[in-house]
Amino acid sequence: MRVGFTYDLRDDYLARGFSPEEAAEFDTIETVEGIEGALSFLGLSVDRIGNIESLTRRLAGGGTSDRWDFVFNIAEGLHGFAREAQIPALLDAYRIPYTFSDPLALSLCLHKAMTKRIVRDLGLSTPKFAVFSSPDDPLPDDLTFPLFAKPVAEGTGKGISAASKIESKAELMCTIEAILSRYRQPVLVEEYLPGREFTVGIVGTGGKARSTGIMEIHFGEAAESDVYSFTNKKEYEKRVYYTVPKDQLASKAITLALAVWKGLGLRDGGRIDVREDREGNPSFIEVNPLAGLNPVDSDLPILSRINGMSYQRLIYEIVESASERIESLSHFLLQKSIRKETL
Repeated sequence: MRVGFTYDLRDDYLARGFSPEEAAEFDTIETVEGIEGALSFLGLSVDRIGNIESLTRRLAGGGTSDRWDFVFNIAEGLHGFAREAQIPALLDAYRIPYTFSDPLALSLCLHKAMTKRIVRDLGLSTPKFAVFSSPDDPLPDDLTFPLFAKPVAEGTGKGISAASKIESKAELMCTIEAILSRYRQPVLVEEYLPGREFTVGIVGTGGKARSTGIMEIHFGEAAESDVYSFTNKKEYEKRVYYTVPKDQLASKAITLALAVWKGLGLRDGGRIDVREDREGNPSFIEVNPLAGLNPVDSDLPILSRINGMSYQRLIYEIVESASERIESLSHFLLQKSIRKETL
């Protein structure tokens, strides 16, 4: 069975003149090789496609070699709020099935404020917030300091630093101006959650979604305190450490994450970030429906690993979830008779 593999390779963009921060969300060759190896282990024939430009050329060429039974897609895209949805939309147009969420869900979830509006309408906990397109936008009366500010549509902690935690209106205006200038997009400002921080891994779709585990993020002496910032994530081995919490708050965080996942209609695998609010309850921060899959450094593989799930098993669970809507893949896995518990 032939699987296409779409991704944005970081080295390609660095060679084109992108800065390390601009290319931070893109994948390393270690990630590409790790996923390719895991898919090949399942007996799949992997065809590296690469980014949307390469996919477009190959689809437009019309060759029979440029068709796949399905596509394993981890491409983040380059421009706009719909950048993560561009390859899935193109594949939909050609009726080629793929892993992970559809264009609607990916476009929604990249825009953190729109996501929070849906989560709030689902009756699930998320901090009060406002979106600033200008430093002159009024601060809503119901927002209480300290506040937290970040770009409305970035990942990998981009735009998050110690300056993101804000104690005064003067600090807020300064931070908003800096983010608007650097990232050229609106700023999400929400009430700061003072408690423990978790990230929850999820595999599956709909009623079959389940958690691969939860990990708590702790900040070491070298870390930018109180925030899981871009620098803390990039240098996680020096600045932060992770544990597996087993208390009631962690259980509630998993329940919240699964409710968000199902409510947003997400598929196959991803990660949801949760923080404890002032009343000691878990509250939704954001979701990553195209979570990083570096076998060593990405949060989803890390949290799955420390909760007892191997990288090979994680990739299998993602593929198995996709097989529920891809009949040929379902038949292939059935013929292989792979026992998940051995992975």
